[in-house]
Amino acid sequence: MLHSMSTTVEAATERSAAEVNEEIRALWRRSGGTLTTEQREEYQRLVLEWAAAAPQPAQAA
Repeated sequence: MLHSMSTTVEAATERSAAEVNEEIRALWRRSGGTLTTEQREEYQRLVLEWAAAAPQPAQAA
């Protein structure tokens, strides 16, 4: 049975953008600057999570 990795952000996580950013930085440190295919998938998931958690700029009236 094959399982595909979801690219959706889990809403239940609710980590701050700073927390997700630290995990992204740790991933890059562990990788030595070159991501494997698996690490790249994790990076993409983390970036989506970070974007969802990042504060949105206020709209000008």
